[in-house]
Amino acid sequence: SKDLKGEMEMLIEQKRQKLSTVEKLDEHMDFASQLIFAQNRGDLTAENVNQCVLEMMIAAPDTLSVTLFFMLILIAEHPTVEEEMMREIETVVGKKDLQS
Repeated sequence: SKDLKGEMEMLIEQKRQKLSTVEKLDEHMDFASQLIFAQNRGDLTAENVNQCVLEMMIAAPDTLSVTLFFMLILIAEHPTVEEEMMREIETVVGKKDLQS
C-alpha cells in the first residue's frame, strides 16, 4: 500500500509537470488534470488528489470489466449492431491487422 501510494504520488507529479509545459491545455484535460487544478485553486489538498486518483485506479478495472461484459452480451444479442461495428472497424483500419 505504501509503495502504491508513493508510485501514485510520482505519477501525479509527472502529470503536474506535463501540464505546466503543454501549449494546449484542452487536449490534456482529464480527471487527474481537473484534480490538480482544484488543488492549485486551494479546493483540494495534495492528499485529496492522491487519494482520488488512487481510488479511481483501483476501482477502474472492476467497473471496466463489468461494463465490457455487458457490452459484449448486448453486441451478441444484436447481430446487426455487430455487423455495423465490423464495417466501421474495416473502414477505419482497412486491410491492416488489428492491434491492441
